[in-house]
Amino acid sequence: MSKDEQESYPEVDADFKAGFACLVGRPNAGKSTLTNALVGQKVAITSSKPQTTRHTIRGITSTEHGQLILVDTPGLHKPRTLLGERLNDLVRETLLEVDVIGFCLPADQRIGPGDQFIAAELAELRRGRRRPVVAIATKSDAVDRDRLAEHLVAIDGLGEWDDIVPCSATRGDQVDTVAEVLMSHLPTSPPLYPEGQLTDEPEAVMIAELVREAALEGVRDELPHSIAVVVEEMVPREDRPADNPLLDVRVNVFVERSSQKAIIIGRGGSRLREVGTTARKGIEALLGQRVYLDLHVKIAKDWQRDPNQLSRLGF
Repeated sequence: MSKDEQESYPEVDADFKAGFACLVGRPNAGKSTLTNALVGQKVAITSSKPQTTRHTIRGITSTEHGQLILVDTPGLHKPRTLLGERLNDLVRETLLEVDVIGFCLPADQRIGPGDQFIAAELAELRRGRRRPVVAIATKSDAVDRDRLAEHLVAIDGLGEWDDIVPCSATRGDQVDTVAEVLMSHLPTSPPLYPEGQLTDEPEAVMIAELVREAALEGVRDELPHSIAVVVEEMVPREDRPADNPLLDVRVNVFVERSSQKAIIIGRGGSRLREVGTTARKGIEALLGQRVYLDLHVKIAKDWQRDPNQLSRLGF
């Protein structure tokens, strides 16, 4: 942090805490939804489809007592492709760098092999390099009180945790408590980011994620793992009045097969228009200006298994 940025916090007390937290959990455990709820604004994409998070998104939440930088990660899972292996490696690398880990276990699902796999990984990490781990019972609104109590007991028996906290990110229940508990495990430090900043993710990455989120809705279960999005160009439209600018954004959506391309485009291009409309609204809200979104769907055959194509697509 620069001197000017530090001076934007003139009254930071000696007990102020700041640091990084990573939310882990099996796919679709509510990590991205909780990240957005803690930050108070969408900084990570959400979907009903598993394994939709591809990049670590830093969401920043600041209070008068601390600053929590949230790193969202893909769900840890048994990899079936080179992409899956790289996503798992990304999670493990992130765990070694953060100050506290939040392990998300959805209350509407029983503890299963996926949770046990992650718990074993975290236990190994704690033996090698001590990191506080907070178990978070997400989606508490989806079950009744008795089922939630049963879930909390199961979590307690799954491993050794520094804290256990139930919450509902969609309803806002105990989200503040989750933030307070995670912050309690951070080191004493001045703020790491300027006040008011919510993420440090580049705009192009955020735009690509918004397009991919829109493309994921309402498609077949196998399609999410085959979609990659790359922002090719962001150029202000020439000859526009200063008080009404327009940004031209050209985006390529990559899939692995022609049949998947047909799904994304839809009959007569209807589905692609829906994707564009939904994504454009999110992009305009992110950038605070009007956007012309130019979407193109392309085939990159078997890109998830091709190291050269993975690198080209940002993995």
